[in-house]
Amino acid sequence: MAGLPLGVQLYTLRDASGKDMAGTLKKVAKIGYKNVELAGYGNLNIQDLNKALDDNGLKAVAAHVGIERLETEPDKTLDEHALLGIRNIVVPYLAAERRTGADGWKQIARSLDKIGKLCNKRGFTLGYHNHDFEFKWFGHKTGWDILLENTSPGHLYVELDVFWTRYAGFCPACFIRQYADRMLLVHLKDMEPGEPPHFANVGKGVLDIPGIIAAGKKAHVKAYIVEQDDCYGQDPFEAIKISYRNLQKMGFVV
Repeated sequence: MAGLPLGVQLYTLRDASGKDMAGTLKKVAKIGYKNVELAGYGNLNIQDLNKALDDNGLKAVAAHVGIERLETEPDKTLDEHALLGIRNIVVPYLAAERRTGADGWKQIARSLDKIGKLCNKRGFTLGYHNHDFEFKWFGHKTGWDILLENTSPGHLYVELDVFWTRYAGFCPACFIRQYADRMLLVHLKDMEPGEPPHFANVGKGVLDIPGIIAAGKKAHVKAYIVEQDDCYGQDPFEAIKISYRNLQKMGFVV
């Protein structure tokens, strides 16, 4: 599958980008990545970030934005990301106090549905990135069930994190197929065997990466985003380089 729409989540490189975003983007492009997903602007303002992306031939395909900011200043947030050419906005996390029960998940769903409706009106797409806590049971439904059942498919899409989905006991490729109509992006990760599971460079763990990518292709996923939450002392740039090279060896990247 040549030409895989592949990017890297800059959260993996958060220490470097916080000090030198322009230098970080240069290193990312040198490895071979063409796309990035933002997790903030690093040490740059929007104009300088735009220039750094352009200078390195990179496209910001999505951005992680906290739900609280989207709730309190949605138009300003969307205006900023429009200047960066970003049209995919992803909520990356939910504070524990907001998801204490089924009612909490319903309130979250109502908020995200409202934000997603505004995003649509303004030419954006809203996504939600999972961890494992979404799969906690509240009676006969999980938080994931409640969230998706109480949001419009057109207002909220999914950025599936395959590590956390597997960590919660589910099959990532199966989830991609099951929710194909709501699958926006895929966080491409890998998992070391053993307990507790640890993050691994893509292609160095136990996850079925070819199966995940194949399912994503059928679901028309817009991009696959390499991320490694914790590199356990490994240089994060080396981590994303190994992941990229392993995807090349699998035949997914030219």
